[in-house]
Amino acid sequence: MNLSLKIATRYLFSKKSHNAINLISMISVCGIAIASMAMVCALSVFNGFHDLVKDMFSTFDPELKITAVKGKVFDPETDVFQTIREMDGIAIFTECLEDNVLVKYADKQVPATLKGVPANFSQQTLIDSIIIDGSFFLEDEMNNYATLGIGLANNLGVNAAFVYPLEIFAPNRTAKVNMLDPSGSFNREYAYIAGVFMMNQPIYDNQCMIVPLSLARELFSYETEVSAIELKLKDNANISKVQKEIQTLLGNDFHVKNRYEQQENSFKMMNIEKWVTFLILCFIMAIAVFNVITSLSMLIIEKKNDIITLRNLGADDRLISRIFLLEGSMISVLGGITGIVLGVLLCLAQQIFGLLKLGSDSSAFTIEAYPVVVSASDTLIVLGTVLIIGFLAAIYPVKKIKF
Repeated sequence: MNLSLKIATRYLFSKKSHNAINLISMISVCGIAIASMAMVCALSVFNGFHDLVKDMFSTFDPELKITAVKGKVFDPETDVFQTIREMDGIAIFTECLEDNVLVKYADKQVPATLKGVPANFSQQTLIDSIIIDGSFFLEDEMNNYATLGIGLANNLGVNAAFVYPLEIFAPNRTAKVNMLDPSGSFNREYAYIAGVFMMNQPIYDNQCMIVPLSLARELFSYETEVSAIELKLKDNANISKVQKEIQTLLGNDFHVKNRYEQQENSFKMMNIEKWVTFLILCFIMAIAVFNVITSLSMLIIEKKNDIITLRNLGADDRLISRIFLLEGSMISVLGGITGIVLGVLLCLAQQIFGLLKLGSDSSAFTIEAYPVVVSASDTLIVLGTVLIIGFLAAIYPVKKIKF
């Protein structure tokens, strides 16, 4: 064993002549352990919410989505899109047309986002899993049907049992505005209510309604145009590879986005919150590590005679400094590893038993307890942070106190 490490280990675990030094060292280890445990738990909770939101969006968002860089719509009946249809990794190719409309039922009028989809939309997404009233279907021989988000349905005061259709209005792109008869400047279509879905995401629950693609084209005065193409890949397909291949085919005129990129703002905000919380806990860690300065300062004073003896035996200032730097680092490592182990165990207990609930009324939340996902990279980041802060704290007393 390295001489400086052997001496530092002996100083750490041996009994000191002054009990205060042992007490302060123990306080340092406990403070660092608690701060490390808090870091692991906080980062794991953010990871849990990240995965929860990702799972929610994955029930509705496609694996890949193609949209135009300029303009609202584009024509999918071209050779390049035919090539994409026939790519090996593509399982389902879904054309969508989406725009804003005004929905009316009885005396209530609500703005909404209308999404026209073909029959294979139910294979593209997990829409059936989030239906809470009625069922998902688009049309029959006589009528068109709409599936609404729960917030939109509540605002209109409707559900799947209502027998009268919704009135849907959209501006007529091909007609001039007639000030004497403004209603003539709007296209109007009807759709019966097939079902109501709930995703616990306001951008869908409060605004979205799904209708047949043919109805959307009639309403918006389009023939073959779409606003997006949604793709589901085969099980063995590499999403990143297929995304790059499609982007290469389409060039700079189109965006090809995966699920994270489709909800970039939501995931980016969660990451910002996660790392801001981490920085705050780093400040708490720095305060806890201040005890290392006190502990090392007192230890250096107590070991003054040992330092003289080491010098007489030929030890230089570099060796002596390394002994106390290792001492401080070992306190940080001991506290950091203890805290990380406790944090991981606490997170596992939360996963299994749901110790910490989101609220007393479990029906008000999607899940009952705080979700946690322990990440190996996060634990390494916590340990690295502890080592860096602990090392910096150990430098001060070693450099300032004369041997």
